[in-house]
Amino acid sequence: MLAKKQGDDVFLSDGGELKKKYRDVLSHNEIKFEEGKHSEELIFNASEVVKSPGIPDHVPLVKALSKRGIPVISEIEYGARYSKARFVAISGSNGKTTTTLLTYHILKAAGVKVGVAGNIGKSLAAQVAEGDPFDWYVLEVSSFQLDGMFDFKADIAILLNIIEDHLDRYDYDVKKYARSKMRIAQNQDENCWFIYCLDDPITQKISEEFELKGRKAPFTLNETELKNSDIEMYSASANDTHLTINPNQNPLIMTIQELALQGKHNLYNSMASGIAARIMEVRKDVIRECLTDFQNIEHRLEHVNTVYGMNFINDSKATNVNSTWYALESMSTPTVWIAGGVDKGNNYESIKNMVAKKVKAIICLGKDNSKLIEAFGDMVTIMEVENMRDAVYHAYKAGEKGDAILLSPACASFDLFQDYEDRGRQFKEAVRNL
Repeated sequence: MLAKKQGDDVFLSDGGELKKKYRDVLSHNEIKFEEGKHSEELIFNASEVVKSPGIPDHVPLVKALSKRGIPVISEIEYGARYSKARFVAISGSNGKTTTTLLTYHILKAAGVKVGVAGNIGKSLAAQVAEGDPFDWYVLEVSSFQLDGMFDFKADIAILLNIIEDHLDRYDYDVKKYARSKMRIAQNQDENCWFIYCLDDPITQKISEEFELKGRKAPFTLNETELKNSDIEMYSASANDTHLTINPNQNPLIMTIQELALQGKHNLYNSMASGIAARIMEVRKDVIRECLTDFQNIEHRLEHVNTVYGMNFINDSKATNVNSTWYALESMSTPTVWIAGGVDKGNNYESIKNMVAKKVKAIICLGKDNSKLIEAFGDMVTIMEVENMRDAVYHAYKAGEKGDAILLSPACASFDLFQDYEDRGRQFKEAVRNL
């Protein structure tokens, strides 16, 4: 729609089948399209291609476009080109969605004319096409989107963490994946801010390869490290009892118990959002209230129900090992863990100690559970199932009063489900039907 509004000759090509609502919009706006195929003779006529982030750069069609010198960009790159707004861009292997929505929640409460886009809700390009009504956008940005972003500039960039994830898209090389994440800071200047985790070793190491021009604003769980770091103005730290934003000047101090989002991973998310808000001069009382009353997203450590004294928790959005580590870390009772799906190059070594401490049984839900069985088969009882109903039933049978039943797959969902949302909703339905 934005390209049409700009007067461009637009053609949409989808290798799959379009939903009727999208087909109707295209037809209504007289936009040419095809589905079920990619006609190279038409696509190679383009002066520019906006690619879905789900399509890898190494597929033959994309490589052929690059060979012909036809630019291939992301939707955010294209949308930002025609927007007058400023951007808070948020990326990281884990916590992107929560931090994006929390930042948006704070800014909206502060009266900022702010929108949210990227991997959340309506696309940036669609909102720009509808009139671009916002002064700021908070964008959740994946590495796949960053790969197609070249001129985009984040006024405030937040990089939460970098762990081994999506390595199948990066030749199983974590350095290539990390370099992709660091693109969030490209094009920044001395008027921009780069908010990052001081505790993340991959971020620390890969940032040494880049000439970061944005001003640095770190957050950490190690107050000593913060004192020794190069801080220009903004920062945040937390310990076992308190969270502090801007400890060196006019600090905002909260107890951990006050925070709506609990768990170590959410401390990081809260600190990152808090720093961004203070950079934008949001009042401390507004930040405090929002960090206290924020409601987390569906499918992320979502309490579903308590059945016969067992707490069923939906963490379907945990599609990598690090997300599951944080989920298990937040469990305070013996846990039956439902895991499995499409492996993305997972290395389970990093969570073995956590599993040993927290997990009493594992229910494997996937077409190929061999890596899970190899990693944990000699540690805990493991059972394989083929659908969510059986997974929930056998998890219930394996648990007892006071236990947690945790769906935190550590894998993508596409072997048995449409997406992680479908997986989470099937989990909740199965719990309700117990």
